[in-house]
Amino acid sequence: MVETTRIENKLKLTPELDIEKEVVAFLNYKEGGYIFIGVDKHGETIGVDDVDDCMLKLKDRIKNNISPSAMGLFDIVEEKRDKQSVVKITVASGIEKPYFKTKYGMTSKGAYIRIGTSAEPMPQEMIDRLFAMRTRNSIGKIVSNRQDLTFEQLRIYYDEHGKRLNDNFARSLELLTEDGKYNYVAYLLADENGNSIKVAKYSSLDRCDLIENNEYGYCSLIKATKSVLAKLEIENKTAATITPVERVETPLWNKVALREAVINAIVHNDYSFEVPPKFEIFPDRLEITSAGRLPESLSREEFFSGISIPRNKELMRIYRDVELVESLGSGIPRILRAYGEDSFRFTDNFIRITFPVSVQADNVNHASDHASDHASDHASDHASVQVERLLLAMDGEMERTKIQEILGIKNRDYFRIDFMNPAIANGYVEMTIPDKPNSQNQKYRLTPKGIELKEILKKQKENK
Repeated sequence: MVETTRIENKLKLTPELDIEKEVVAFLNYKEGGYIFIGVDKHGETIGVDDVDDCMLKLKDRIKNNISPSAMGLFDIVEEKRDKQSVVKITVASGIEKPYFKTKYGMTSKGAYIRIGTSAEPMPQEMIDRLFAMRTRNSIGKIVSNRQDLTFEQLRIYYDEHGKRLNDNFARSLELLTEDGKYNYVAYLLADENGNSIKVAKYSSLDRCDLIENNEYGYCSLIKATKSVLAKLEIENKTAATITPVERVETPLWNKVALREAVINAIVHNDYSFEVPPKFEIFPDRLEITSAGRLPESLSREEFFSGISIPRNKELMRIYRDVELVESLGSGIPRILRAYGEDSFRFTDNFIRITFPVSVQADNVNHASDHASDHASDHASDHASVQVERLLLAMDGEMERTKIQEILGIKNRDYFRIDFMNPAIANGYVEMTIPDKPNSQNQKYRLTPKGIELKEILKKQKENK
């Protein structure tokens, strides 16, 4: 792949290579860009010998040598080309321009801009103009109205992914303002806060007949996100059509697009409005509304082409750490693949995504009411690692506390949101007293579908 305005090729990473300059130029460029290590200037693949070492050094240099912080604005991944490994750096356009090499400060020796296929020094006049326009309402700069914050839920999610938060995590995750106080990002991720996300359900096509009004919040935004995902997974009922050849199952909304839309609405919401995203279910559609307009430097055409300018880079970085977000710019293309540009509506203060239902309501049955005839081939397709662990731990009818003890999980909410709710929603586990979900005598057992998947999982472990 030859070099373009958005692509820069580098033969190899050396101490002499000014990789910071190239990253800064893309951060300051309105469309961001890609840097490939292990590719020559003609686009020929040369490869990288030690990919892990290269990626580690790149992350360290970008993290420590660029200001403002670029964390949450770049991805570094290994990519196979011509049977060789190259390193791909995806750089998003930042909202805190101008970015610069920390060593040289906000000068033409430190700030660069992408022009054609090269990184050129930014004129001082442009530096001054961009600095004057820099976003002042970034949630990373807003001081939290509470400073007595705790983060046990955040620690649990990091621990779950094998990442430990050390004593300096608030600084490294950019949860502090320049003067060392907790910022609004910290407030949103704290165990207790005043933020709440609504999932409403109506029996009418307008907002007149409200039948459900659920609130998920007053806790870590990650926990609230998982609760919203679990609720919408339950609501995403499946219609089954029996044909002479097979049983065809269709959910109300595309599952991949739905997850991406939920995450995007929460991560990119403009929390400086103090208005959380909203999710509304109607008989004929799902509407997801988030606060904030498109960034000033991003056009609709650029937005739909997958160009990413993360509004809340601190949240983006943390959501990627806990694997709720896969990579920069991947969400919108996945939504467009299922629903197209017409599903988006932009106003001066809000962005709304509308997903029409794919099947008629009277043909819908809940996904957990039936299992696929080919479950033995595909049973684990939609089972998360947590659900698989749960199924392997269960034997007969069991109390919640006993299951948590076997799994070594102390936090009840974490167990419910990440383990039990998805297992029930996907038809792997059922309650012994379904009419009284909060009964003190409540126990849980595997369904036939769950038992079948458990046997598959056990055989897979035996064959490893």
